[in-house]
Order: sequence, then C-alpha cells, then structure tokens
Amino acid sequence: MRKSIYPDPGNIDRGKSGGRFSLYYSEDIIEQVRSSSDIVDIISGYVKLQKKGNSYFGLCPFHSEKTPSFSVSRDKQMYYCFGCGAGGNVFTFLMEYENFTFQEALSFLAERAGITLPAADSSREEREKTGRKQKILEVNKEAAKYYYALLMSERGKIGLDYFLKRGLTRETIRAFGLGYSDKYSNGLYRYMKKKGYEDALLRDTGLFLFDEKRGMTDKFWNRVMFPIMDINNRVIAFGGRVMGDAKPKYLNSPETEVFDKSRNLYGLNIARKDRSKSLILCEGYMDVIAMHQGGFTSAVASLGTAFTTGQASLLKRYAEQIYLVYDSDGAGVKAILRALPILRQTGLDGKVVRLEPYKDPDEFIGHLGADAFRERIESAENGFLFALSAAEKDFDMNSPEGRTRFFHKAAEELLIFDEEIERNNYIQAVARKYQVSAENLKQLVNQEAMKGVRDYPGERQPIVRAKKEKPPSDEGVIQAQKLLLTWIIERPGVFPTIRRYVFPEDFTTELYRQVAALLYQQEEEGNLNPARIISRFENEKDQKEAAALFNAKLPRESLDGELEKILKETVVRVKRASVERMNKELDPSDINAVQEMIRLRKALQDLEKTRFPVE
Repeated sequence: MRKSIYPDPGNIDRGKSGGRFSLYYSEDIIEQVRSSSDIVDIISGYVKLQKKGNSYFGLCPFHSEKTPSFSVSRDKQMYYCFGCGAGGNVFTFLMEYENFTFQEALSFLAERAGITLPAADSSREEREKTGRKQKILEVNKEAAKYYYALLMSERGKIGLDYFLKRGLTRETIRAFGLGYSDKYSNGLYRYMKKKGYEDALLRDTGLFLFDEKRGMTDKFWNRVMFPIMDINNRVIAFGGRVMGDAKPKYLNSPETEVFDKSRNLYGLNIARKDRSKSLILCEGYMDVIAMHQGGFTSAVASLGTAFTTGQASLLKRYAEQIYLVYDSDGAGVKAILRALPILRQTGLDGKVVRLEPYKDPDEFIGHLGADAFRERIESAENGFLFALSAAEKDFDMNSPEGRTRFFHKAAEELLIFDEEIERNNYIQAVARKYQVSAENLKQLVNQEAMKGVRDYPGERQPIVRAKKEKPPSDEGVIQAQKLLLTWIIERPGVFPTIRRYVFPEDFTTELYRQVAALLYQQEEEGNLNPARIISRFENEKDQKEAAALFNAKLPRESLDGELEKILKETVVRVKRASVERMNKELDPSDINAVQEMIRLRKALQDLEKTRFPVE
C-alpha cells in the first residue's frame, strides 16, 4: 500500500454525534456494526422504497412531499433527500427518525446484527445528553403518577366522574394511566419542586409555562389527562381535555427532546402487540380508549395533528392494512381523504369504516355495542372507492353531462395505479359500482394517461412556479466542488485526473477540505467508503452537508469526449477559485509567497490549455 500523499484529516471534532463515536468505541467496532447493517434493509422498515437505477427512492420521512425525492444508495450506504437536504448513514437515519442518541442507535443496530458491544466509556457530552433525556422522561413519569393519584382523590372527583360517565371502567382508566390536573395552576410545579427538580429541567419538559411576573406555572390545569407513551411504554408527553367550556378544548404537550408528535401515535405501545397485521386509525384519545375497552386493541390515534408520512411509516412497521375510523362529519371525511394517499404511498392498504348515523367510534360503540362495530370493520370500504364516492358530490349524477364529467374524473384517478393488473382490477370495480362498461372506462383511462395527469383524490394542488433567484457568486464554485467529490464516488476512474490538479486544501471550507482529505485517503488506500466519512463529523448539520457532497447531480455525458470537457471545466473552476482565495490572503511582503503565486497562476493557465484524458 502506498503511503498517502494527502494531509491527515485528524482535526475533525469528535463531538456530538459523529466523530465522538471513537472516544468511547473504537472506529473498527463502529464500522463493523455499520457495515453489518445494510441501509436499504433498515430504511425499508420505515419507508416504502422502489429501485430506480442504482438507487432506491421513496417519500422523505423528514418532510411532507408527494413526489419521491428521498434516495437511498446501497453502494454508498447513505441516504439523501433532494427536497429537504436530509442525509447521512444508517446511524444518522436512526438518530434523526427515532430521536436516538448515537449510543442508542449503535446498540439497536448491534443487537439487530448479533454483535456484542464491548464495555464503553461514553463521552461527557454523550452522558449529559442521554442523562438529560432520562431526566425529562423521569419527570414525565412522576407527572403521570401525580395526575393519576389526583384523579383518584377527592379533588379529582370531577375528572373521575367525567370518565365514568363516558363509560370507562376503573380498570380501563388504570390501564391507560388517565389522570386529572388540579384546578390550581401550580399544583404539579409545587409537587416537582418538593421532589427536588430544578426549574431549568422543568422548562424543557413542556409541562410548565414561564412568565416573568408569575414565574413557573403548570401548562395543564383543570383538565382530564391522557399520558402519551412511546412504543417502549415511556411517558413522552400529555394531552388534556378541559373541564368546562374554556378554550382550547384539547391541549397537547409541545415537542421536546423526547416527543415528536409527527412520529408517534397514541395507543401504539399497546396496539403494536396485536398479531392481526392490521391497525385501526382514529382521531382522538377517547376513541382509542373506547375501542380498546370494547376489545379492539389495535386502535391508535394521531396526536392532535393531520396524519403524517412519519406516522404512516411507523404504522408500516406493525401492520399491512389500516382501517380508518374517523368522525363521520365533513371534517372527518376531509381527514380521511388526506390520510388515504399517505397510506398508499407508504405501502399500506387503507380501508374506511363508516359510522353513520353516529359521529365517532366512542358514540357508535356506546349505542350499538362492540359486535355491531366489528361488523362495520368487516364491511369496511376500499379507500380508493370511498374517495371516489366522496367526489360524487361535485357532479350532477342525475344528468348525462354530470355523469360523463364524473367518469373522466374517475379515469384520471385510476392512473395512480402503476401496475396494469391492479389498474384493470380497479377499473372493473368502478365499472361494477357505477354500472358502466369496463371497456369504455378503460379507453377513458388511456385517454387521460395521454394527458399526463397523475394525482390522487383530495390531494390536487395548483402548480406554483417559483421565481428563479440569482445564485450567490460562489454557488458555482460550491457546486463544482460537490461534483468532483460525487464523481470520485460514482466514477472512480476520474480520480487520477482530479488528484493531479486538485488537492484537499483547494476546497472552500474546512468541512469540505476535511471530507476531501478523507476521501482522497480512502481512494489512495483502495477503500472508498463515504458512509464511514460521515461518522467522523460532530453534529447533524455537518453530517447533512457531508452527505450532500456525495449526492450532487452529475451531468449526463451524451457524446464522446463530453465527460472530459465537463470534468475539465469543473476542475478549472475549483482550481481558479482556490488560487483567487490564496491571492486575497497573500502577504505582498512575503517574496516566497509571491513567487509561489506566480507559479500557481502559470500552472492554472497551463491547465486551461491542457487536454483532459480520463483514465
């Protein structure tokens, strides 16, 4: 093996979530766990991925989107979203998605791969972060115990009566840890202070409000309380329903270090144990509790927000089919129409349970009982056909013109099915339901396909074309640097040409220089491994930026010699920017530096005239 000619990138800060790893686990151990954890297999458990070329694509779990821009590369063992810029390796994915510390992500993957980790001495920063999360969870657990004890006391009688009048048994109340927050606005705070907790920690739990005049007060008071637990039965947040007519009727914890409402579901800690491969998705806490009490222990609910792709990805880990049991009013129907395409894009089969003449599942079960509700589940309507039925109100189905326009709409919606056999099955189903010729409907679908219309009911949005903004002056140089680093990964054959002219110190920022030095060193050693490079950086921002450096959009070479031309232009741009930067920093009194600058300028002129053969 040749000795590397590139500088040692050892100055990388080993801190928060990247390079810190080697402070308490050897880099070899970390790499063993990472290389034993195929990133495509791991992410497939959260996101529906489809292979396109050498990469896999799906909807990004870190932001809302309709067109897949989330890319996972098995070769690079990296993910990158071209929409929001999220990127990294298998460790950073779990840390971002599951809100794991690095220690938790490493332990999770090691256990999955059957690797026994040696005893580790974590860094101070890691211990502090893990300890802080544990402290917040500890406060949440104490709060849940406080609220439950208060509910069962004389002061909580108003809350207990509310639950009992709603038909809940004491056993159910205990099983879900329901509680009551005092009518006084500082009861929980005084309780926590007696326990010895500091204000700085209590502020971060989301359970308290701070005002300069009043000091610290409880966020929840005079409300029945619903502890929200993660899949490991840890209390991560709370929801509260007010006693009386005050607003808001329902109040939820804000997001904290341990709570991300877009990636958690109420009741999933119990429902995930169900073995039926199906889950019931509804809107509220009481709906979930009523269904569990009625024997439907697979019920879960979103947390005061619209259903998200993150929640759909979470459901996918435990089920294949989702029954939507939302309120039967207009708002409930709209919520169903928003949730159905998210479920489908995640790879889940969504069916709709109709509750008419009752408003919600709690009310339905209270009047008709569990057996009647079970019958409604067994006769649940296919999600696509439900969405199509909801669209009928926009057309006069009693007139020929209205029915014709409706069938054009139906044909347009049928284009969401990419597989011909599935699309034909739905054409047959729609034809049967609306008593129309399947052959005619299929012809209409083909006509709509020619228009390039591909949307989904309830999800159509007007196309807004953003104004093109003039990029910053150095944007071209930054993009050129990204191109060079991506080229080295994607087409190692260009590296000998690149290294002849461009060195790590030619890159613009310290992070870019560190990435280039690591990559050049790996190339010299014959072991390209971009995922390992990401593990060397301190924080999520640096990890994302490093991941972006390996995911630049490469130009397509359509003609012989095109690659050489583009590569030369890119190298020249990077080198010219480097020379200009060095010239600005030049000390005119330093004769040696001036002579070196003259040499560099001459070399740059020669480079611009040089033919660029790609080895």
